[in-house]
Amino acid sequence: MKTPRFATALLAGVMTFGLGAGTAAQAAYPDKPIRLVVPFPPGGTSDVVGRIFADALSKTIGQPVVVENRAGAGGSVGSRSVAAAPADGYTLLLGTSSTNGTNPAVYKNLPYDAVKDFTPITQIIRVPGVIVVNKDFPARDYAEFAALIKAAPGKYSYASSGNGGATNMAMEYYKSLSGLDIMHVPYRGTGPALNDVIAGQVPILWDTAASSMPHIQAGNLRAIVVAAKSRLEQLPNVPTFAEIGLADYDAEMWNGVLAPADLPADVLAKLNQAAVKALSDPEVRAKYAAVGAYVVADTPEQFGEMIKADVAKWKKVAEFAKISID
Repeated sequence: MKTPRFATALLAGVMTFGLGAGTAAQAAYPDKPIRLVVPFPPGGTSDVVGRIFADALSKTIGQPVVVENRAGAGGSVGSRSVAAAPADGYTLLLGTSSTNGTNPAVYKNLPYDAVKDFTPITQIIRVPGVIVVNKDFPARDYAEFAALIKAAPGKYSYASSGNGGATNMAMEYYKSLSGLDIMHVPYRGTGPALNDVIAGQVPILWDTAASSMPHIQAGNLRAIVVAAKSRLEQLPNVPTFAEIGLADYDAEMWNGVLAPADLPADVLAKLNQAAVKALSDPEVRAKYAAVGAYVVADTPEQFGEMIKADVAKWKKVAEFAKISID
């Protein structure tokens, strides 16, 4: 028969063993593959960004990072699945300007909170944008463009990837700051919108620089102004929004990696460290540059503040443009 003293010692030993085992398990993160949810279909820009990142992160964190495409509702389906996942560092989200920026501004019943339901890890890349016009558009530069539209409010129209989409919001943001009146023609995706602007069906488009660049260089589109921190190397004669007097205009598209809310601090630190290291690889930076993006690799705190500011900005734009989606 065990004595009380023996039972007490045995219990203490079990507790010590349990604490030690827990500490060892925690320190071992990650000890299995990590899932990166890309909330858009395969083949698109976000998918490309996610796969480059997943491959790079797997090398620095020591476990496979598997991309899972969960598309639907403008990225809301995949984003919601991550928000509802355990906060253990094994399910991550490739967040975008849409999922954690414009969606909260335009969707009435978004099934997640873009700020409260996630733990920001790091911003991965940003993609400059550009306002382009059809090659036969009468304005040759920004000054002529602005003067032409100001003289005929509502006469000219712009194409977008769809009502409430990132390009629609970016152009409405420009209109809210410039005071210019340009009609909106929504399409089902950037591809059809781009094709019709090239064909001259609609004269103006806000697009990512990477998407429009081949058509600009081929002479089928003319760049008017770029949404970037400085002039683009490929378009040295095209001014930035700051240069035309709109210093507050910030509509670069972005991608970042997030986890569910309440991610343990030690797991967050390890993920951020591994992600930043992965993004410092010159080969990785070159791959992103090839798709028109540049690497950011900031802190969780910086990324979190950027998301808050982005959501607030796009809500103001949605109110200005009266954009709301059920």
